[in-house]
Amino acid sequence: MDLDDVLARDHVLDVEQTFDTDELDREVWLPYHLPQWSSSAAAAARYRLRDGHLELRVDADQPPWCPEFDGDTRVSSLQTGVFSGPVGSRIGQHRFHPDAVVREEQPPRRLLTPTFGAVELRARAEVDATSMAALWMIGFEDQPDRSAEICVCEIFGRNAGPEGARIGMGVHPFGDPTLADDFAEVSLPIDVTEFHEYAAVWGPDGVTFHVDGVAVRTVTQAPQYPMQFMLGVYQFGDDPHGRFPKRFVVDAFRTYRRRD
Repeated sequence: MDLDDVLARDHVLDVEQTFDTDELDREVWLPYHLPQWSSSAAAAARYRLRDGHLELRVDADQPPWCPEFDGDTRVSSLQTGVFSGPVGSRIGQHRFHPDAVVREEQPPRRLLTPTFGAVELRARAEVDATSMAALWMIGFEDQPDRSAEICVCEIFGRNAGPEGARIGMGVHPFGDPTLADDFAEVSLPIDVTEFHEYAAVWGPDGVTFHVDGVAVRTVTQAPQYPMQFMLGVYQFGDDPHGRFPKRFVVDAFRTYRRRD
């Protein structure tokens, strides 16, 4: 059964973003990446909306978002929820380094944090061997063990060419003891610089991943709690060829809730 049939049978459209306005919808998106470990200013995304597209970009003059703990990594990412403990604490979403502490307290904001459903992204990536673009979900982490990740698509430029690409997808448990790591790079005959549809259907018993409407991978386990979306483009260190900007251009983003 293809994705359209699955969505029509079991799901109802919940949120649709087609980026045909001049301003980002701040009732859905927060324009920064894990600001509790850095700051809202240092982790701010560079983006623009034009011609019905959202363009996330990393520019040559963009500083690292958290150099103390993530080196030279630069990122422009949007997310649909955030919270943290007080400054100096270790409480917050996706604590990516054992020495990271809260530097800017974040009051709880749950803009789009579903439990189960489906997500569909139509996008193209202009990335190379030093960069990647991705859509992933992380547990809102209101409890420490609610911290797993569903990676809908992870597009590394080093894995992509005009004749095909390896797209990462799967589940990472992080602090969730009920899950095991189940992640793979799926080889597909697509050019990621052109628009393609990346989707995941998430239920209590697992997650099925789709590309261009076709199911390409299934994981038979799933997080059982609210998760938020993370949509971004990443630059790892310097590009020796000086090719900037790196772009993730999004045509549409949709989420669906289960009929039950």
